[in-house]
Amino acid sequence: MPISVIGTGVGRTGTYSLKLAINQLGLGPCHHMEEVLMKMPTQVPLWSAALGGRANWEGIFDGYRSAVDWPTAGFFRELLAVYPSAKFILTLRSPESWADSFGETIYKLLAGRNQAPPEMKDWLDMATGVVIKTGFPEGLDRNGLIKAFNAHNDAVQNTIPPKQLLVYQVKDSWAPLCEFLGKPIPSDPFPRTNDRSEFWDRVSGKK
Repeated sequence: MPISVIGTGVGRTGTYSLKLAINQLGLGPCHHMEEVLMKMPTQVPLWSAALGGRANWEGIFDGYRSAVDWPTAGFFRELLAVYPSAKFILTLRSPESWADSFGETIYKLLAGRNQAPPEMKDWLDMATGVVIKTGFPEGLDRNGLIKAFNAHNDAVQNTIPPKQLLVYQVKDSWAPLCEFLGKPIPSDPFPRTNDRSEFWDRVSGKK
């Protein structure tokens, strides 16, 4: 079954909370970078091939009904062509707060990848390639990150047909998400997770 919901928001925009919410709405399993970490032997070569222009989307998303976060967000143009009837969700937050969070988590992790354990090397190289492809080259300062973040979000909104795109902040909770996806609002609270300490725990395998 092809994926029907695709997240175009980059990491640190509430993508992990969105993943949990999509699963809770019955539209999972939802692919997320965590899935790549958990299945590195199969997922990393597939995504590395996609970076080289040899994407096997059926293989990448085998067993998933939706996908959010990186690496997916770096391929929104390709995925629109492959899944033209999918619904797309662009997660946003304040560009300034995003730059601070990204700079202290993902960007820092990738910048120090040469000091990482050998078993993480291929994953980190692939993740670096995806982040660069999305418009975030290495060495940007805070203002450069903000500019690149805004450019990515503009590119998504200029590419995805408006009827297929929800521009969304996870702080807005269930209502806009459920309306867009045609699902009733759950009685459970909206999932809120993955602060900076949780990020490092996930990367190190503690969660």
